[in-house]
Amino acid sequence: MAGLSDTLGLVGDRPAEEIVRRLTLDITRRLDGMLHGDFMGIVPGRGSEPGEARAYSPGDDVRHIDWNVTARMQDPYLRETIADRELETWMLIDRSAGLDFGTALCEKRDLVLGASAGIGLLTARGGNRVGAVMLRGSEVTTMPPRQGRRNLLGILDRVLESPREDGTGATNLAAGLQRITAVAPRRGLVVAISDFLADPSTWKNPLGSLAIRHSVLCVQVVDPRDLDLPATGMLQFQDPADGSIREVNTDDKRVREQYAAAAGEQQSQIASQIRAAGADHLVLRTDGDWLMDLAQYVSRRRHRAEMTAGRRTR
Repeated sequence: MAGLSDTLGLVGDRPAEEIVRRLTLDITRRLDGMLHGDFMGIVPGRGSEPGEARAYSPGDDVRHIDWNVTARMQDPYLRETIADRELETWMLIDRSAGLDFGTALCEKRDLVLGASAGIGLLTARGGNRVGAVMLRGSEVTTMPPRQGRRNLLGILDRVLESPREDGTGATNLAAGLQRITAVAPRRGLVVAISDFLADPSTWKNPLGSLAIRHSVLCVQVVDPRDLDLPATGMLQFQDPADGSIREVNTDDKRVREQYAAAAGEQQSQIASQIRAAGADHLVLRTDGDWLMDLAQYVSRRRHRAEMTAGRRTR
């Protein structure tokens, strides 16, 4: 984690190109060490090219029985298939002012950059196309899907170079989700990366509509201070959306308890709305090993897809 935390925690001290290239190298090296085997991306599944034959197991799809091999072996055998499809991935990247905040290993904006790089590197393999929609308050910017590492580095550079600026307005997640719905008619993968602190009633329906056609993953970035407050006396809190300031006495135990209760309820509501929309939910924390969490999610998803397809797990 040392190299990654150095890269994410000191982004202001290095040129943007060096930061992006070092980040992608660190992520590639760690993912290759954690994700073993013949793994083609974040959305594994059956393809159309014939692969190896294996013995039939109860519950397998009988439509995949290879009758020639079965006749020779005198036992039922299946013919595996190799995934050869092209995947189109869209990333909805929240770069609003509310993410210019962090109290642990990095800021939430750095975690958004890291998650974008990790998802992009996993899905851009094999000639797949990656595009992005970036949010800055109410501003929505579209980067069309293209193949190649140069395209991904360009997206990451745009994320890294987005300026810090308060008063840009509340994050409009609904507008970003609706933009992807409009520009991505072909079924693919959509990854929304945000803290999802906007009112769920504004984004739950667009998210549900998007999940009808696409496979959707919501990556929620969380800082410890999103969940509780330390007892550090009188503090000033500024709303990055409109610049308003409020003073809070964090030494007051009742204030801290009320904050923790409201934050817990908010997190439960975010998780329930994402599940209700039919999307996957991955939480990455600024005080955790976010890349390990991403790799474990991908591994679980691969295992679930193999079980659903009736394949023998390794």
